[in-house]
Amino acid sequence: MSQVLKIVWDAFLSLFGLGFVVWLFWYALKKSDEPAKLVFKWLLTAGIGWVEFTVAVPAFVRGGFDAIFVGIGLTGALAMAINIIWRHSLIEIFTKPLTNIFDGGSEPPEPKPVYSIALAKRKSNRPLEAIVAIREQLAKFPTDFEGIMLLANIQAEEMNDLPGAEITLNHFCNAPGTPDRQVVAALTQLADWHLKKTADMDAARAALQKIVARFPDTEIALRAEQRLAHLGETEKIILGQHDRQALAVPEGVKNIGLLDSTEFLRPKEIEPGRLAAVYVRQLEQHPHDAEVREKLAMIYAHDFKRLDLATLELAQLINEPKHRPKQVAHWLNLLANFQIELGADAATVTATLGKIVEQFPDSPMAELAQRRLARVNSEIKARQTTPEVKIGVYEQNIGLKYGAPRQS
Repeated sequence: MSQVLKIVWDAFLSLFGLGFVVWLFWYALKKSDEPAKLVFKWLLTAGIGWVEFTVAVPAFVRGGFDAIFVGIGLTGALAMAINIIWRHSLIEIFTKPLTNIFDGGSEPPEPKPVYSIALAKRKSNRPLEAIVAIREQLAKFPTDFEGIMLLANIQAEEMNDLPGAEITLNHFCNAPGTPDRQVVAALTQLADWHLKKTADMDAARAALQKIVARFPDTEIALRAEQRLAHLGETEKIILGQHDRQALAVPEGVKNIGLLDSTEFLRPKEIEPGRLAAVYVRQLEQHPHDAEVREKLAMIYAHDFKRLDLATLELAQLINEPKHRPKQVAHWLNLLANFQIELGADAATVTATLGKIVEQFPDSPMAELAQRRLARVNSEIKARQTTPEVKIGVYEQNIGLKYGAPRQS
């Protein structure tokens, strides 16, 4: 039984070795740039081996004169022939690892779309031909973001075909596997085109709403919501550019250099109470408008001296998890400024700045906060020695009401 197993094992090893040799030859043939030449080398090497084993080896076995003049001489000649046949291949085997560092090796380059022809045609004011060239590349690389954006750009800018550009971008965004970053860039660009080309606020708002709906409760959605909050301002600017009307410029003050005072010519500042009411109404409609909320907190602190109301507004920004660390650190520093300005004790200010170190350790913001913590007492002392200037007394519960505030 053991003899049978030995025979089976030897047969298995033989077949395995033969299979490995066949695979090795096939792999080398597949990788070779000149397969016919490689096959010729193999046949020539096989012939040399046959001569070696049928002529030179028997001469060594016989010994004597044949071993010296036939065996040694023939073996040396055959070895030289092998060297001539395979020297370039042997050199390549030993030097290729080093040359691969500089030339990238024999691996073919990754296929990429080429848009040079399309760009040249676009530059030559031939947008239709450029679109054809782009579509030829997109047929091979349908998910290439550069090509999609270039196609949509030509449609929107050169062809004035904003609906076509919208179809292109929506089809790309709805394709499975499209990276989030590219979806956001495409929809943001679409919103910009709606604002720039047609001043269509509803279409721009719809594009931004798609971002909010697709990435809910993310920083991406938060940025889109903040932009949505300011579309009204953008609308006024764009409509003003599209429908410019002549402005009646009033006659200037005569003999202004002879007047005792020009104080009456200064534009009147908006009353803080009214401005706060505008901000409150804006936040009712767009609670994620960080810019307006920060401005409202500054009014509460600087104009109304209400640290509690300013803290409430900044706390909503600070506690929002989708804001960037740099922004949160900015609002915590701003809150510390308000606390120092409005007479909070050192422990309160220290606790506020300590949140930066706690939430963002090993960051530049934490390092700056550490430095400021070391001089908190100095800042408070400097503030206490600075005389305060009262600018007016306003209704104290302005932040808790809606509508226009009244002065008391």
